[in-house]
This record gives sequence, C-alpha cells and structure tokens, in this order.
Amino acid sequence: MEVHHHPKVEKKNFKEYFLEFLMIFLAVTLGFFAENFREHQVENDRELEYIKSLTADLNDDIHNLDSLIAFEQPGIKQLDTLIDLLEDPALAKQNGDEIYYVARQGPREYPFPVNSRTLDQLKSSGGFLLIRNVEASNQVINYYNQYSPAKLLENNYSLEFDSYKRVAAKIFDPGILRRQENNASEIIRSHYNPSLLSYDANLLKELGFHVLQMSGSRRSRLGVLQAQSTKALQLKSYLQEEYHLEK
Repeated sequence: MEVHHHPKVEKKNFKEYFLEFLMIFLAVTLGFFAENFREHQVENDRELEYIKSLTADLNDDIHNLDSLIAFEQPGIKQLDTLIDLLEDPALAKQNGDEIYYVARQGPREYPFPVNSRTLDQLKSSGGFLLIRNVEASNQVINYYNQYSPAKLLENNYSLEFDSYKRVAAKIFDPGILRRQENNASEIIRSHYNPSLLSYDANLLKELGFHVLQMSGSRRSRLGVLQAQSTKALQLKSYLQEEYHLEK
C-alpha cells in the first residue's frame, strides 16, 4: 500500500502575522486620510468659490446703492420744493413750469435690486455648512437681513404715493403731464407757465400733506441705503482679507 506524504506547510510566526496586519492597517488608514483630505480640499475650493461669488454680488450692490443714493438726494429736494409751492395758491400760479416738473419728477422712486443670487444658492443647497468661518457666515446673514427695513420703507412709500396720486388727479392737467415726457420717457420742464386744474387752497394743502409724508419716507430710506452701502464695503473688505482675495 502506498503511503501519501502531505506537503509540509510552513507556519508563520507571530511577527510575520503582525507585519501583515500592520501593512493592511496602514494601507487602509492612509487611504482613509487621503480620501478625507481630498474631500476637505474639495470643500475648501467650494467655500472659496462661494465667497468669491458673494464678493461679486457685493460689488453689484455697492454700484446699485451708489446710483440709488445719487438719485434719492435730488428727489427729496424736489419734493421739498413741491411742498413750498403748494403752500400758497398765488405762488403755485406764478410757478407752473416748476410745480408741474417737480410734481412728476420728485415722486419717482425705484426699488433697490438686491443681488442675493449667491445667498439664495447657499440657502437652497445647504451651502452655508461649507462656510466654516462662523464670523464670516454671521456677517453675511446680518448684511442681507438689513435690507428688510429698506423693503418696508419701499412698501410704505408705495401706499403714500397712491394717496398722492388720488389728490394730484384733481390738481394737475393730464394733457400737460403727458407733454412733459420726451421720446426717452424722461420728464422735461416746460417754459410757458401752465395752469393747474384747481388752485383751491385746501386741496393744495391736502396734496402737500401727502408730499410731506413721502419726503419723510424718502429721507428714512436714504439713511438706510447709506448705512447699507457702508456695510457692503465693510463686508467686502472683510471677506477679501479673511480669504486672501485680490482687491
């Protein structure tokens, strides 16, 4: 009978098992850290892109705020002029060109177009979690929250303007108002002292009251816009310095 001899299996000692385990452990650990580093780098890149986009939005806001502030200041003066002219029917009769002009041009108002494109993206995608700088995140949120008072003043002014128009319709001739517009829809001043539909002192004072309310709202809004312009410049400077962006 043949005797089959089994091949000898060389047994590993503890040291060899330990080295194999150590190599596997190191490989898994390094892979974990490499993946974690890669994800961390991707998040850093996305955070930086969001910050760059926010500063671009702030640039738009700063430009729009400067334009709107420059528009508000003469508008308020024109409303004040209108109040003075409405005080006395005789004065209104002598200054038909001026009263028709400031009655059309002065009340004109434009809403502020807040550029919240990046903020909306951050909110909808949960991107605020990527902004790990808590102070930066808080300053961004605080900046955009400051537009609420401006929006409230815009809505209030719209109501005051509606009241103004109801009384103005009894005083100003629509044909003359139409002739004030040029082809570019700009308001031009006439030079023939046009007449009002009414010089009733009480009616003129009623209109003056509404103009006074509008002037007050515009002054408040101007202060809010000026403060917001300062905040926009400060936030832009902070983000540029904190994230080492080119100025």
